[in-house]
Amino acid sequence: MTEPSLHETDPEIHRLIDAEATRQREQIRLIASENYVSRAVLEATGSVLTNKYSEGYPGRRYYEGQVNIDAIERLAADRACALFGADHANVQPYSGSPANLAVYTALLEPGDTILGMSLTAGGHLTHGWKVSATGRFWNAVQYGVCRDTGLIDYDEVQRLAREHRPRIIVCGATAYPRTIDFPRFRAIADEVGAFLLADMAHIAGLVAGGAHPSPVPVADVVSTTTHKTLRGPRGGMLLCKEAHKKAIDRAVFPGLQGGPHNHTTAALAVALTEASTQAFRDYSAQIVANSRAFARALEAEGFGVVTGGSDNHLVLIDATPRGITGKPLAKAMARAGLVANYNNIPFDPRPPMDPSGVRLGTAAVTSRGFREGELEQVARWMGAVAGAPDDTTTLERIAAEVRDLCAGFPAPGLHTSA
Repeated sequence: MTEPSLHETDPEIHRLIDAEATRQREQIRLIASENYVSRAVLEATGSVLTNKYSEGYPGRRYYEGQVNIDAIERLAADRACALFGADHANVQPYSGSPANLAVYTALLEPGDTILGMSLTAGGHLTHGWKVSATGRFWNAVQYGVCRDTGLIDYDEVQRLAREHRPRIIVCGATAYPRTIDFPRFRAIADEVGAFLLADMAHIAGLVAGGAHPSPVPVADVVSTTTHKTLRGPRGGMLLCKEAHKKAIDRAVFPGLQGGPHNHTTAALAVALTEASTQAFRDYSAQIVANSRAFARALEAEGFGVVTGGSDNHLVLIDATPRGITGKPLAKAMARAGLVANYNNIPFDPRPPMDPSGVRLGTAAVTSRGFREGELEQVARWMGAVAGAPDDTTTLERIAAEVRDLCAGFPAPGLHTSA
């Protein structure tokens, strides 16, 4: 008996998935946390592994029938260690936020002090921001960036570390376009006897490809998501020194999670193999080249570029020099087929839901094959949108031009017809 297809079982969901595939093909994705995975990663993600429950770790499960699952998880962990030069890898975290929570659970007691980057300066909610559980269960102290440059204020980090004696220092960011000085953070952590957690969720692929310095040799623990620049499935991962292996593993399971998502683990193993190739190293270098060209072109269009440029996949702009703020610009861009997110900039006088800036990323467009010339064209379109955000004719014209450009750069992993 032939089982009914998705189209037959749930035509509404089938239609929406097809519509999303079309949107991803025909629009330019500039959200820094998004990417396109390969067909192979998609196949693993949608495999029969989703049927299997596997509480525990390889060789130490609470369910039988794990012979294939254990082999898959070992492959993923071994490949992660080889790619990043880590002592130990835990590939079970469901995403980056639980991964960070596992680190705090493993290394801290409730009420201990965390020193992390302020959300308003470019950090993440899970670096101790007040609305996050990490800012409620632990004493969070926040560092920021220099007002004149937008760069991390390492002197402030050191001053705050000496004053508050944190148990853990967190480095890494979600909206910071420059190289992070991991050895400098290590030196500050050593001075005050703190653990160092490096959150490389946004730059993991650049680290794997040699386009950004690695935090793995210097940090006690490194957390990351597995999508973004790493171009894998939606998930999380922890890399740590051998000394922290048992504590980290116990914090993930049974501390915070039940059974891992085996289909995601397999897809991660595939992505890690892809990330070990010369093609991926070339891809990572092109991401950075594209970001730098994009930043220059956006500045030429009259936007304020935070820190004056980019060293990674991310460009953060201030829209206000163009007489518009971040939210209306992002919404107008979406109508023109240019998908990004409005975002606070450092020292932003505007509220988070109506900020001055827009955050942009080049990982997804580089996966399509965009190079510097295409990013310069995107900047020109953004300039046109900023000048006419309510002009339907202009936005529709740009959307049509975007579709034409995208047609020449097929998106990895997407089927070509409904």
